[in-house]
Amino acid sequence: MEMQGEERIAARRDTVWAALNDPEILRQCIPGCQSLELKSPTELSASVKIKIGPVSASFAGDVVLSNINAPESYTISGEGKGGIAGFAKGGADVVLKEDGDETVLVYEAKAEIGGKLAQLGSRLVGSSAKKLAQQFFADFNAAVTAQAAT
Repeated sequence: MEMQGEERIAARRDTVWAALNDPEILRQCIPGCQSLELKSPTELSASVKIKIGPVSASFAGDVVLSNINAPESYTISGEGKGGIAGFAKGGADVVLKEDGDETVLVYEAKAEIGGKLAQLGSRLVGSSAKKLAQQFFADFNAAVTAQAAT
């Protein structure tokens, strides 16, 4: 499954970059995030509870940041296990482009799922993943915009 998109954020690129690397802001913006802990400057551990169609699952996993080119871009990748529900793994290339006092966040993501989640069908999983991504970016945009205003 592949997704791509962009989000215009009313904040300077340095502010957006800092927020993308702030575990507390990310925890607040990731749908269903129960915990997000920084293990090192490039590694995080996460616990997320989500519902996709009739399947509700808790995932625990690790996230790694690589190809870091501050404050322009990085690759984020991770893998989570959800017990009987299955697993999810994937990654995204994130690029921040300056546009005056605003920033355009561009992303290209790929994900792979297995187990009970994969049995739901790619259409349901794909539409749910897109909704979760849209929710994350809307919440992230609001959090960064509010932070930049203060």
